Amino acid sequence: MVENITRHDLDNVVRFLSADTPILTQSRNVAAFEQEWAEWLGVRHCVFVNSGSSANQITMSALRERAGLGEIIVPTLTWVSDIASVLQAGFTPVFVDIDPRTLGMDLGHVLDRITPRTKGVFLTHILGYDALTDEFLDALQATGVPLIEDVCESHGATHGGRKLGSFGLASNFSFYYAHHLSTIEGGMVCTDDDDLYHTVRMMRSHGMVRESPSDAVKEAYCRNHPDLNPDFIFAFPAYNFRSTEINAVIGRSQLPRLDANNVRRSENLAAFLDSLDGQRYRTDFKREGSSNYAFTLVLREPDHDLRDRVESRLRAEKVEFRRGTSGGGNQLRQPYLRRLFGDEYRKYPRVDHVHFFGWYIGNYPALDIGRVQGLCNVLNEL
Repeated sequence: MVENITRHDLDNVVRFLSADTPILTQSRNVAAFEQEWAEWLGVRHCVFVNSGSSANQITMSALRERAGLGEIIVPTLTWVSDIASVLQAGFTPVFVDIDPRTLGMDLGHVLDRITPRTKGVFLTHILGYDALTDEFLDALQATGVPLIEDVCESHGATHGGRKLGSFGLASNFSFYYAHHLSTIEGGMVCTDDDDLYHTVRMMRSHGMVRESPSDAVKEAYCRNHPDLNPDFIFAFPAYNFRSTEINAVIGRSQLPRLDANNVRRSENLAAFLDSLDGQRYRTDFKREGSSNYAFTLVLREPDHDLRDRVESRLRAEKVEFRRGTSGGGNQLRQPYLRRLFGDEYRKYPRVDHVHFFGWYIGNYPALDIGRVQGLCNVLNEL
């Protein structure tokens, strides 16, 4: 990733800091960024936090308060914090294999795993691909099980013309440096649900009731706890996940160019997939509505020799890559889950294929199409 935080963004930070007495902790710019992001996404409420991982954690904690403990259906291909947040909130993760066209969860498998103990489906939109179908959304709604969308890698991607992150009970975004929009570190929890919004707002700031935007909620806590200072009533054993005004200034500076940048990313992805040898590499990904910040390079068939030649040539050409794509591949192979689930990883062959024979390579707006095609020429010669 290059030029993701520009001189223009930094100049806006300098102007902000040049004020006589700028407030640096969470204040007006955080609130403005939340409102602007909500309008861009098409939801009612957003809560800015200090990372995408914190967004995962606070969402799972709020879901626990809402629904009680039970099972959460999770992907085998995702970033570690998704599954870690499920475990840390006390839920039991239930895993499913992937759909090779989206790298997201096999939606039929998701529906098969729903039981009376299921408290949510935590679905990740991998690397800008739309992991939803209308049939799945209808079937899930009929079960009453809430959908939580992780859109940390997919800002601006759409399903049926509607932005991902606006379909579930809640959604999470990350603004880490390499992502579509960056606040250096940062994340967002988004929802249309008033009660969930109030809970997340309080949980972001130590569980303090005064952080709720609802006067009715604050009055009820004060009435029920007359022995407590109204400014220091802690409703939940929560966190300090607040971000800062500086991070919000950078986010507000970047948001106006996000859509145009995503058009360039989509053009780059089309050039990459159209130029690849479809006999060796998968090129049949679900492109409609995609907004990819990384090219997905996956061998069509298992081939250890070709895999090694791909990696050797990419290193020689000084092309950065990550094998296993999102999160380093099959999460069930990672030590933190092997300790809990043993050889469960053997049950998911499609994610294992990506684990051993898939990569991602950076895709950013300033990347020249000619370089993309040159990369494909190199790969096709192997």
